[in-house]
Amino acid sequence: MNRLFGSKASAPKPTLNGAIASIDTRIASIDTKLKALNGELSAYQDKLSKMRDGPGKQALKQKALKVLQRRKAYEAEKDKLEGQVWNMEQASSMQDNLKNVMTQVDAMQTTNKALRKQYGKIDLDKIEKLQDEMADLMDVGNEIQDSLARSYDIPEEVDESELDAELEALGMEQEWEREMDMGSGAVPGFLQDEIAPEFVDEPPQMEAKVGEAAG
Repeated sequence: MNRLFGSKASAPKPTLNGAIASIDTRIASIDTKLKALNGELSAYQDKLSKMRDGPGKQALKQKALKVLQRRKAYEAEKDKLEGQVWNMEQASSMQDNLKNVMTQVDAMQTTNKALRKQYGKIDLDKIEKLQDEMADLMDVGNEIQDSLARSYDIPEEVDESELDAELEALGMEQEWEREMDMGSGAVPGFLQDEIAPEFVDEPPQMEAKVGEAAG
């Protein structure tokens, strides 16, 4: 039969939100009817307050009584529907919370697998060894810094006699350099002290003296 006439499309499954929306629509309709009934009761109340006791007033009271009964029936129905909406809203909230919990559990499981995979590649022994090597290198570096920062021993006191001797030696060295820088015909000071004897007619040659001094 389904091949000949085709199968009916499956209706969507009802949901809590859909049921809540449907009941809210029903409650809104009841509110409209209650408003109209309250208007009728107000009109009856106004008329009854102006009428004298008698059959006409009693008949009007019976009509007002029926309107009041209808209003109470609608109010009772509204209370039941509101209770149903409340229960379904609580169930929907629990369902949403359960979905959130399941999502969190799935996320935690995925994260747990990823962490296990990542941490499985880490060798704690190698990390400890690396930490020890770094500590040793830091110690060596500190020792090198301390060694480079060490001050050399410098005599705290200098003897004045040593100072005078050093200054005199420096003065003689400077005088020697000045005399050596003089012209080619100049004679060093230590050679100028030699004076030719009176019996020598000619003074000795400068080149000979210089040669002897060098020898």
